Amino acid sequence: MNAAPADQIRLLDLQALDLKLAQLEHKRRNLPEHAEIETLSADLAQLRDLLVAAQTEESDTAREQTKAEQDVDQVRQRAARDQKRLDSGAITSPKDLENLQREIASLAKRQGDLEDVVLEVMERRESAQERVTELTGRVESVQAKADDATARRDTAAGGIDAELATLTKERQIVAGSVPADLLKLYEKLRGQQGGVGAARLYQRRCEGCRLELNITEINEVRAAAPDAVVRCENCRRILVRTPESGL
Repeated sequence: MNAAPADQIRLLDLQALDLKLAQLEHKRRNLPEHAEIETLSADLAQLRDLLVAAQTEESDTAREQTKAEQDVDQVRQRAARDQKRLDSGAITSPKDLENLQREIASLAKRQGDLEDVVLEVMERRESAQERVTELTGRVESVQAKADDATARRDTAAGGIDAELATLTKERQIVAGSVPADLLKLYEKLRGQQGGVGAARLYQRRCEGCRLELNITEINEVRAAAPDAVVRCENCRRILVRTPESGL
């Protein structure tokens, strides 16, 4: 393949732009905020699960407390009715009086037991409420950190995107000035050789593979016509000759 020396030199400009674009894309993918957001998101998911569990426990104990208080109230009302009957003097039978007094005493014990249950449930509910308050604060704190990291990531990514857009337009201009067949070869080699399709020959060394050409290779390059597209024998990239090639 042949191409004007100026067109071959232009490949170095294109290659430099492609390397800058690749570096920027790598930088964008590896912004430190990405890992920070991922860690915070995992922490946030875990905390939210714990918060839901605590809220569920608080809700369950609230219902349990309501039920226990209703039980106490029912026993209290029944005891009040029995006491009223006892105080009314309407019951004159000794046996009935004894039974009524025994029931009142039993209800009093039952009420005391139920009130103990209410206190125990209230303590558990208070503990659950404290846990909900604590976890709510932790969720809000981690969410604030995640929001901050997201904002920082978006700002950094936005700056990189703007630079990428500028370089992409510049690349389009440079690529448009390279002959189609030369550009096609360059793109093919760039895909095969880790993003580098053309390299400068500098002081008899290929800047693509960093290997120095031997004397036979140097003589072949020296003998090649100026418009001949030379390839590195080691890495097969397009080898662009310049005044600094050492030929």
